[in-house]
Amino acid sequence: MLFNSINFILFFIVVTTLYFVITHKYRWFLLLAASCYFYMAFIPVYILILGFTIVIDYFAGIWLEKTKGKNKKYFLVASLIANIGVLAVFKYYNFLNDNLSVFLNSIGYHNRIPHLGIILPIGLSFHTFQAMSYTIEVYRGHQKAERNFGIYALYVMFYPQLVAGPIERPQNLLHQFYEKHEFEYTRVVEGLRSMLWGFFMKLVVADRLAIYVNAVYNNAEQHSGITLLVATVFFAFQIYCDFAGYSNIAIGAAQVMGFKLMTNFNRPYFSQSISEFWKRWHISLSTWFRDYLYISLGGNRVSIPRWYFNLFFVFLVSGLWHGANWTFVIWGGLNGLYLIFAEVTGTFRQKFNARMGLEKFPYFRQITSMVITFALTCFAWIFFRASSFDQALLIIKKIALFKGPFFIGTLSYFIYSVFGIVFLVLIEMKKEYLKEKLLFFHNENMWVRKVSYSLIILLILLIGVFDGGQFIYFQF
Repeated sequence: MLFNSINFILFFIVVTTLYFVITHKYRWFLLLAASCYFYMAFIPVYILILGFTIVIDYFAGIWLEKTKGKNKKYFLVASLIANIGVLAVFKYYNFLNDNLSVFLNSIGYHNRIPHLGIILPIGLSFHTFQAMSYTIEVYRGHQKAERNFGIYALYVMFYPQLVAGPIERPQNLLHQFYEKHEFEYTRVVEGLRSMLWGFFMKLVVADRLAIYVNAVYNNAEQHSGITLLVATVFFAFQIYCDFAGYSNIAIGAAQVMGFKLMTNFNRPYFSQSISEFWKRWHISLSTWFRDYLYISLGGNRVSIPRWYFNLFFVFLVSGLWHGANWTFVIWGGLNGLYLIFAEVTGTFRQKFNARMGLEKFPYFRQITSMVITFALTCFAWIFFRASSFDQALLIIKKIALFKGPFFIGTLSYFIYSVFGIVFLVLIEMKKEYLKEKLLFFHNENMWVRKVSYSLIILLILLIGVFDGGQFIYFQF
């Protein structure tokens, strides 16, 4: 069930109403049943896969808590193998098999392992990582094992964040299912505001930009460098608004019922370095890799070469997490190289700025850093969006030449696309630099608030795209 559908709006209203009508004792069961229905609206049979990992991790958590000594590790390993095994079969089997075929063909052999005609279960990477965070935290002694099977299943399946995050931690979410949430007007309004802004980002900006981006990237060889550059910038805003829009709707839907999910985006395109960008982009995944992989590898408390390896390796894995394709691996590797380059050249760049007197112009430095960070991010996005490595190289080559006719497509679509980006950037600039000033949704004046709500709803109705476009991150 897509968030941007009438079915979801009706589903949300019914579930939320029932949630506040029934007694607290049965609310967890209502949410679990609703989450099952929500997930089965995509491919019903795949709930069995979800059920398999839930059963494994539920018992693994209890055994991890009871077991002492070295044997404790075996239960953690068994849990991780079960989760990663499911991920490997459904997401990476064909990718690995295809690469094996290429290798064997290159040395004169034929790969007889069959190609599987399977569809990736929706949101598999998200709920798998959320499940693994539970068993790892129980293993580390940071979280008690959950004895109520239904509550644990709900932790993995909670419908607002089931298929695209934020990827929650047990310490933040599990205890909330036991807490009684009364209907609270201000909290409900705040949740609905978050959902409204999320719908704007998805329907008005992301899906509108998708029309131009798809037209260009799906026929990259026919377009000029200028057009491909514009499409790449458009894609940077499309994927941001697509995913941040989903997160806003998820966080808002949960907030209406009294649940607090972690922030997943914090205006990432205002970052002045790649390091800062990853502290603002997909925060729940970035911190997951930091806490469970980067620190396990030794983090920065190792030799400098090993530290650089840790950074690079974590981003390679992050790229592979996003998709079983070498383009995603290169995208992750590029971001890893950006970070290593920033660390290696940090002292030199500070001396250069001092010698050139740039420290006297902090605003110039901030804007320059922001533009460079955005440009590097866009360059990496080319590999993320391209269908293949060869297409990515073609696009880069054409952009470097920077010549040829400029494709606009349908003029009204193009104008609406640019309008959506400008409107978004102005609102986010206000949030970034004028936090408590020029309030709209939170203005003390009731009429300012009502006009703000009405304007956003009007823009959604007039410019929004209602073709049921799927969220990009669902495929991960």
